[in-house]
Amino acid sequence: MQPLILSGSANLSLAETIATNIGVRLGKRELCRFPDGELHVEIQENVRGRDVYLIQSTSPPADEHLLELLLLADACRRGDAGRLTAVIPYFGYARQDRRAKGREAVGGRLVADLIEAGGLQRLIVVDLHTPAVEGFFTVPMAHLTAVPFLADAIRPRLPAPAVIVAPDLGAVKLAGRYGTLLNLPVAIVHKTRLSGTEVTTSGITGEVHGHAPIVVDDMISTGGTIEAAVRALLAAGCSSPVTVVASHGLFVGPAVARLRGLPIQQLLVTDSVTTPELPLPIQLLSLCPLLVEAIARLHDNRSLTDLVARY
Repeated sequence: MQPLILSGSANLSLAETIATNIGVRLGKRELCRFPDGELHVEIQENVRGRDVYLIQSTSPPADEHLLELLLLADACRRGDAGRLTAVIPYFGYARQDRRAKGREAVGGRLVADLIEAGGLQRLIVVDLHTPAVEGFFTVPMAHLTAVPFLADAIRPRLPAPAVIVAPDLGAVKLAGRYGTLLNLPVAIVHKTRLSGTEVTTSGITGEVHGHAPIVVDDMISTGGTIEAAVRALLAAGCSSPVTVVASHGLFVGPAVARLRGLPIQQLLVTDSVTTPELPLPIQLLSLCPLLVEAIARLHDNRSLTDLVARY
């Protein structure tokens, strides 16, 4: 029997494309709200004994999309689904993997507990903000990566000479992977976060003068990290134009205003979240082939070794 693909509202177009490429129709469900705002979920398919895949990024508004996923999972579990897998192209709350100040929640761990309590038996995620989040789960997780596909997409248009740039220390291993795939040197911008939206830089490690920078990160949220890194690179003598590559493009808050003020020629992200039309040179790379392959292999109990992220 073929897998059953269901979707929340976070990225319906990606879910429809995945279902089409697998050769099935997207399963029917109803998401509605009662007058008091409570979310109500009903699965309009027979899920008994089925291998069910729930496509849902926990993108903004993260809380609403997370609750949708949990209610979809609960409805499938109560309908006696045979196997239940969450496909979460963008996993929100991954930045909350530890306590930085003391009296604060570890959101990543709490969300992991909620997902498991919802009855999900397996997860597929793409390029987590930190691989440590994997340790929060006791259920199997397939941590896939879009890095090889993103590297292939920029390879034909690589400027010369070019340098891969990690915009902060957290992206060093990621930059190293791009550097290996593209056979380019790596530089590191040293960043200090001042708040959730403001950062500052204190120096650059590596040769960047006269090189065209390719700034790589796992995600772009408010654009503060990218803006600070690009301005530091230009001050250090990098040539323009600038290329920015990230697995997830959220573009929230002041992101558009910040990025429009920079000499960015190409901004490559995946469709892990729904990206509206923006006045930016965005190029979208679809995760559909990667996720279709992962779902097909899991459905047939085959290995995902060559698809998973390695840090």
